[in-house]
Amino acid sequence: MRLTALFIITALTTGFLTSAAAQQQRAAYGDSEFRLGPDDVIEVSVYQEKDLSTVVPVRPDGKISIPLIGEMPASGKTATELQKEITQRYSRFIAEPAVTVVVKEVNSPKVSVLGEVKNPGIYKIRDRATLLDVLAMAGGTTEYAKKDQIFVIRVDAKGTQQTIQLKLDDQYKGKKVGPFFVLPYDQVLVR
Repeated sequence: MRLTALFIITALTTGFLTSAAAQQQRAAYGDSEFRLGPDDVIEVSVYQEKDLSTVVPVRPDGKISIPLIGEMPASGKTATELQKEITQRYSRFIAEPAVTVVVKEVNSPKVSVLGEVKNPGIYKIRDRATLLDVLAMAGGTTEYAKKDQIFVIRVDAKGTQQTIQLKLDDQYKGKKVGPFFVLPYDQVLVR
């Protein structure tokens, strides 16, 4: 009952449901350059400045703390973008800083799986994870699941929320569409 109410509220607030076919045109997670997110760990090295080199996690608020610079946003940036920004900030204090940013641990790409699955929860995903992959991580659907009512709730970079309805049989059989790729922070709701 609570999940049904959650879905109705979500559908009303998003304003629209999109088709799975339209979403298939999007790239899978891992097809483009990696963007940092909460719980990822990076190493910042400053050549010949050992005191400024550090290994830091990206905090839940998306920021990192860097010696001499302090807090700065990191979530959503590539390692190269962050490296340029740190170099620019250090140039106020150091003549021609040589900064390197290396991703040490990738921990941010996660998907929530809710509803009629055996083990609802939050699951880490790897490159090119499909809907079937995350349902398998959640132990599969229960006997009460409505296999034609799988919803993926996704928020894009602009903050616009969309709800995508999928049919599990189409995913199993590959009918009409190819595999549906989940993206980090998607919420999968099985009714």
